[in-house]
Amino acid sequence: MSAPSGNPVPSAPPSYEEAVGINVNYPHPYPVPGPGQKPDGKGMNPPPYMGQPPPANNPITVQTVYVQQPVLFYDRPVQMCCPSCNQVIVTRLSYDAGALTWLSCGGLCLLGCIAGCCLIPFCIDALKDVDHTCPKCSALLGSYKRL
Repeated sequence: MSAPSGNPVPSAPPSYEEAVGINVNYPHPYPVPGPGQKPDGKGMNPPPYMGQPPPANNPITVQTVYVQQPVLFYDRPVQMCCPSCNQVIVTRLSYDAGALTWLSCGGLCLLGCIAGCCLIPFCIDALKDVDHTCPKCSALLGSYKRL
């Protein structure tokens, strides 16, 4: 079989390397050491760190730092480490009249509970603000405001 233009038809398809272009006479993107040349020849190693001293052989000291997560105070006791006395404690709760207590009292007055029923919110802990204190050193640790 011959081509009509007179060029002979190749007997076999090109090899994979010839088709892809591997091992074709192209220059390498990086220097290749020649025979007898050491691999650490010019251009073979990455450049040294510029502006930094060479690494020293000093022992590395490791310091462990524990970061305490912020404690969220609600209307329940919280187990925590007291920052004042460094003891693991469960907080003691105390209830104080806050904005929700006074608004509830005012709302009851507007509804006509003037004869003393408007004071009921001052007897309900669920309407009061909560203070968390340490039972050992009595330090105020945090507060929970209803409003």
